[in-house]
Amino acid sequence: MGRAPSVILGLCSYTHDSSAALLVDGEMIGFVEEERLSQQKHTKDYPRHAVEWLLDEAGLTAADVDAVAYNFQPAHYLAESPAALRLALSPTTRNRALPRARGFARVALRTQLRIRSLGRRFPSACVSPVLHHRAHQLTAFAASGWNESAVLVVDSLGERQTTTIAHGHDALHPSTHTLQAIKDPASLGYVYGAVTEHLGWRRGDEEGTVMALAALGDPQRFRHLFARAVRTTPTGFVVDPAYFPPRVLTSGYPRTSRHFIAETCPERHPSEPLQAVHRDLAAALQERTEQVMLHLARRARMITGSRRLCVGGGVATNCVSIGRIIEDGVFDEVFVPPAPGDAGTAIGAAIAVHTSSRSQRPVSGVARACYLGPSYQDQALDLTPWQGLQQKKLGVETAEFLADQLAHGMIVGLFQGRVEAGPRALGHRSILASPLEPGVVERLNATVKFREPFRPFAPMVLAERAAEFFTLGQEAPYMSMASGVTDKASERVPAIVHANGTSRLQTVTRSQNPFMHDVLSAFARRTGVPVLINTSLNVKGKPICGTPEMALDCLANSGLDALLLEGRWITK
Repeated sequence: MGRAPSVILGLCSYTHDSSAALLVDGEMIGFVEEERLSQQKHTKDYPRHAVEWLLDEAGLTAADVDAVAYNFQPAHYLAESPAALRLALSPTTRNRALPRARGFARVALRTQLRIRSLGRRFPSACVSPVLHHRAHQLTAFAASGWNESAVLVVDSLGERQTTTIAHGHDALHPSTHTLQAIKDPASLGYVYGAVTEHLGWRRGDEEGTVMALAALGDPQRFRHLFARAVRTTPTGFVVDPAYFPPRVLTSGYPRTSRHFIAETCPERHPSEPLQAVHRDLAAALQERTEQVMLHLARRARMITGSRRLCVGGGVATNCVSIGRIIEDGVFDEVFVPPAPGDAGTAIGAAIAVHTSSRSQRPVSGVARACYLGPSYQDQALDLTPWQGLQQKKLGVETAEFLADQLAHGMIVGLFQGRVEAGPRALGHRSILASPLEPGVVERLNATVKFREPFRPFAPMVLAERAAEFFTLGQEAPYMSMASGVTDKASERVPAIVHANGTSRLQTVTRSQNPFMHDVLSAFARRTGVPVLINTSLNVKGKPICGTPEMALDCLANSGLDALLLEGRWITK
């Protein structure tokens, strides 16, 4: 590359959770997940809507893109193909050896073809494949804004890697150096997804449901099974193929063995009622996940010497595990980026290409930024397609008005400003409710979100008053950490305390979100409690509402009482 690329498009595409990010001279123009615009949850399609919005936002065309950063490297898939043949040496894994070798070879070829297709879309660009875990590492580290930290990435699979420990340096020109890598088939994300599927939920989508269910079970029943199935070692962990057969990148190969089923329970159909055995299985899985994550965090502390930790990858969305790491005190501070999963790797891939080009321009607009998607503040609103909806324009006292409605028991959708990055609604695409309202959790689950009754709801709290209600001891701006609660929280706001005694909180500062800070302050003046329930603006099975049309559909087809959409109060 003769000169440092000025316009770099980062892409996550063709696998799941498609997304796009755009860097221009090192500055983050924006990032958005395709599902927020296409309405197709976890879509693997090329992120057409996301790319169109980003280029339009920057006043550019496809011909202006200098580099496309893609979040996988095909050659690393190919390297696993001959390595997979070693499985033939064991009777337990022999039948997976050839299918695994063929599967990795096919994915390597498919990835190469995808890279070529991206080149045809951007004729002036060099397409650069980025190692998946490097993209995860850079996403997490750059978003922290720190000048140095340990970086732990744990996911299901990135080419061959499933877990990496790295050292991150330089906030202005972020770089990470991998110190240790664990390869498939040792994969914590694979195990969690396998059990999620076994329990009747969608792998890659509903692991959070299993985490919630775990609080209702007793891990003792299957504790020893998971200790055998996922065994820690001095440098990491291994997975016993007798319980979780090695991955084959082709459908039709189960992820749990007959041995696992015999020692636990038959696969649960989604329509079957939940039984104690399902709750206990979830509890044991969650307990082992927390133990392994804590073991990996301690390993990261030891080999990096850092007092701070960034965590990325899909398993980083397991907020209870993150809470356990914080609670352990091995690090002074722990950070999880707003988009720790694969969608966020579009950001890290773009940063990787920017820093590799030796550009002197610092990376900007990424550190501590979560509102990176499209905004619709100036868009005219036509309610004709939604018969029965009515609107009125609110004035300057919008925060006071909203707080008053919430204090009187209304459940309100909030659509304002730029779309959040990542899987959590952070006060721009949220559903808000008072935690003081009797039966609010039951009503939200049954008539608004249409989801399982045991699912908890997360609180948002004024950062300066968080210690009154939560024991975390650090800020949690992206709702990615489970915290213990104080006696005051248990007494005043039990609705936000899950069965395991934790809450996945979001701390809100004035600088992060001035409007929500005002709403929480106004709610506190009325009720004495600076805490609101905050869940994502969507119903089960649908993506978070990225556009006004999606938000209006959510209002019209759910039990929401009202929607505050860019200063307009919309009711049924």
